[in-house]
Amino acid sequence: MFGLGDLLSLIISAFIILPVVVFLREMGYVIASMLLGVKNPRLTIGSGPRILKVGMFDIRKYYHLYSWFSYDSLKREGKFAYIMLYAGPILMNVIVALVINAMLANDMLEEYATFWNRFIFYAFYYVLFDIVPMKTANGMPNNGLIIYEMLRYGKRTDYNEEPFIPGTSEVEEQYQEEMEKIEEVKEHQKDVAAEEADTKYEERQHKAEIEKVKQDEIEDLQKAGNHEQAKKEKHDNNKPE
Repeated sequence: MFGLGDLLSLIISAFIILPVVVFLREMGYVIASMLLGVKNPRLTIGSGPRILKVGMFDIRKYYHLYSWFSYDSLKREGKFAYIMLYAGPILMNVIVALVINAMLANDMLEEYATFWNRFIFYAFYYVLFDIVPMKTANGMPNNGLIIYEMLRYGKRTDYNEEPFIPGTSEVEEQYQEEMEKIEEVKEHQKDVAAEEADTKYEERQHKAEIEKVKQDEIEDLQKAGNHEQAKKEKHDNNKPE
């Protein structure tokens, strides 16, 4: 039965373990690219509007599980360089998982063994889907398939011409375009809201004018009635008895 303890474990996994595992995976790209010599590297953490950018780390507003690495070019290109680059995230998660597992085996993390066992599970989960050659949902090859094709054919042989790792300059251009579109939408929404507010204000003013006219007419009728009543009373008072 799914209980409160399971819910807590799910929350910890979704908001702590998974994002950290993903971050470590992307750091595998970063370390490999640094060893190979990379131009304009960037590690984007999360999605949506930018909160801040510190060096190569681009931190976004929304869910931090979604992260990716980008660069413009490698100084050391070639079969070996690309194999090392795409093997970076696999090796990173494997090394971290094995180190934590060795520490658990030596009772060094016994107090939080459940947490770290779950961490190892998710680290190997990403390794499994990285290392087994396959295509992802959007038709792009995973790291395992890229490495396999590099080893066997010396190049990528899939029909998707888009780069597996995007260029940082292109990512930045796309981000700026998206932010401009968002600002345009916000401005349009403000204009629409302002127009609606003006329309509602004019309607209220028009209703107020109509009410005023009605009130004036009622007051005029009352004055006319009072005047007629006064004339009648005066006439009655002037009648001879």
